[in-house]
Amino acid sequence: MPTTDNTLDEILSLAAVHFKVPREKLTPDGDFFKALGIDSLQALDLLTRLEHHFRIELPDYELQGVTDFRTLAQRIQARL
Repeated sequence: MPTTDNTLDEILSLAAVHFKVPREKLTPDGDFFKALGIDSLQALDLLTRLEHHFRIELPDYELQGVTDFRTLAQRIQARL
């Protein structure tokens, strides 16, 4: 089973590729809206892609208020 750090690294890499942002500009505690330059609709697209990638389902209530990559990785890790 992957660790939270592995999951975090995968999220950062996937987000960088999908939104064409240099991977080194993304930090674990960074606000993904600002780091990726995205709005809430694009964030939903990212979350959908992550759900498919990790083969999980993330309930909306678990994601309310989540804006950093580390917390997102922890929520995904809890579902793996």
